[in-house]
Amino acid sequence: MLERRTLLAAAAASSLLAAMRSPAQAALAAPDGEGAKLTALYERIYNMLVDQDPEFATALGLDKGERAAAKSKLADRSPAGIKRGQDLYRLGLKELQAIDASKLSGMDLVNYDTFRGPWEDYVKAYDSFSYGLHSWPEPHPVTQLSGTYRSIPDFLVNQHSIANAADAEAYLARCIDFAAQLDNETGRIKDDHAAGIIPPDFVIDRTLNLFESIMAPAPDANVLTKNIQAKTADIPGDWASRCAAIIKDKIYPAMQRQAGELRAVRPRATHDAGVWRLPKGDEYYAYALRYATTTGMSAEEVHKLGLDRMAELSARADAIFKEQGMSKGSVAERMRALGKDPRFIYPNTDAGKAELIAKLNEQIQEMQRRLPEAFGRLPKAKCDIRRVPPEIEAGAPGGYYQIPALDGSRPGAYYINLRDTAENPSWTLPTLTYHEATPGHHHQIALAQEAEGIPSLRRLPAYSVYTEGWGLYAEQLADEMGVYASDPWGRLGYLQSYMFRAARLVVDTGLHHYRWSREKAIQYYNEALGTPEGSNVTEIERYCVWPGQATSYMVGQTSWVRIREAAKAALGDKFDLRGFHDTALSAGAMPIEVLESVIERWTAGLKA
Repeated sequence: MLERRTLLAAAAASSLLAAMRSPAQAALAAPDGEGAKLTALYERIYNMLVDQDPEFATALGLDKGERAAAKSKLADRSPAGIKRGQDLYRLGLKELQAIDASKLSGMDLVNYDTFRGPWEDYVKAYDSFSYGLHSWPEPHPVTQLSGTYRSIPDFLVNQHSIANAADAEAYLARCIDFAAQLDNETGRIKDDHAAGIIPPDFVIDRTLNLFESIMAPAPDANVLTKNIQAKTADIPGDWASRCAAIIKDKIYPAMQRQAGELRAVRPRATHDAGVWRLPKGDEYYAYALRYATTTGMSAEEVHKLGLDRMAELSARADAIFKEQGMSKGSVAERMRALGKDPRFIYPNTDAGKAELIAKLNEQIQEMQRRLPEAFGRLPKAKCDIRRVPPEIEAGAPGGYYQIPALDGSRPGAYYINLRDTAENPSWTLPTLTYHEATPGHHHQIALAQEAEGIPSLRRLPAYSVYTEGWGLYAEQLADEMGVYASDPWGRLGYLQSYMFRAARLVVDTGLHHYRWSREKAIQYYNEALGTPEGSNVTEIERYCVWPGQATSYMVGQTSWVRIREAAKAALGDKFDLRGFHDTALSAGAMPIEVLESVIERWTAGLKA
């Protein structure tokens, strides 16, 4: 999966002009008067986004030069700060509506369609719901997976660079601002709690455990102190002691106030897991599904797709198990047994975890060698593999991707959760690597950042159905490229990954539409997947606080495959897989129906 800021900032794009060959395709880039106005609008909105969000500027490597002051600040989590972000979409939509779409064609029309419908939906949501619209639909700002308390330390450690004393001072300024933003967020959750918007009891309990873990070290042993100490070894100054003082006097007290608010509201929390329990909860979930999938699929349709895919994938896994002499028990029971097989478990030690990461690097290198088989354009940016920071790994997902800096100063990063190596048997790892790194998220997003000829804003909105759909499609592509030709266990890992995403459709709609309990959803995962119960609990609790988001993977993957197969059927021998991929990625991240229109035009151009 993509990290939170990536979901807001990243997009898959490349130079469409380079991929265009026919006259019909070349026309995609032809601008006109309305197209020029559209591009100018998008550039203004892009610059406003960067200026409003200093963390975004740092993530993109733009916190220097004229924007150097951004490096001393964090994003404003106050109600006023969130309203400013929402007002950008209101402004953008108003100006977008003033553009005459009938005079747009080609890529200008793609650019227009990419935002017009979604922005209308966002603004309607802002007018309809009083909670949970800071970024994607997320009803509670502070949970085991969300909140300043966990995101800012990770951000400062992994994205704030320190090359000189000014950078170190900026780091300390951000630490001071960290405390202020914690209090801004605490004020927001107090207002939510007063309005009856309270997380489930198990979410509060998990979150309070994380607070205790984060605040357990003495200030001089906190990760923020250790980070600046390591990064300023050659920079004179008492940086570590100053940081520790900020943690002691400002950050820890602000965290304690936030944790205190959660403890205070805990007696009012219920065990109900779905957003149906919240004000206008059914409407909120319908919006969350539209946001996640960019389609009009109903919860019932999403649920049925999940059940159908589970049946198909389980049958495929059953056939492989039987070929390997494992025929007793359900597919889930055999998956569970395979997951405990010592042959496939790395030692749960620092050495074992280092060995695991080394193996992931080998898989990336081997895939890099194969990429020209399926792609004409390859990204220049590299991808590092890193461990999820131990202090947040308890509540973090199994893996996620962080975007590279635009200026090349920081590579992309694929984070893997190594809280327990037993959760990562070796047969499950290749497909995770192909999803998060290459040919998945890193391949797609790095190309976006290296793109030319499209507005900067078109590189930013990571429509989850497009990006996560691509990540899951990349897993299938790896199989089609032959990576499992002599590795049946690895192919089982790939099928289990797909079953995992299909099951998400079932449990997400189960929790939020059919009103399943947390326990029923966990039981479904235990019985259907064979993955460890501990990781199943973490996943189900994720869906409880991020409604809809998990449906984007399989809905997106099925859409990518449907669009590809339609192009193959239309083109026959003229179909070129590399051309399909280059064109689809070069057109930028977009809603599914817009992607479909881009490929239909590409197909028409090749048939002409």
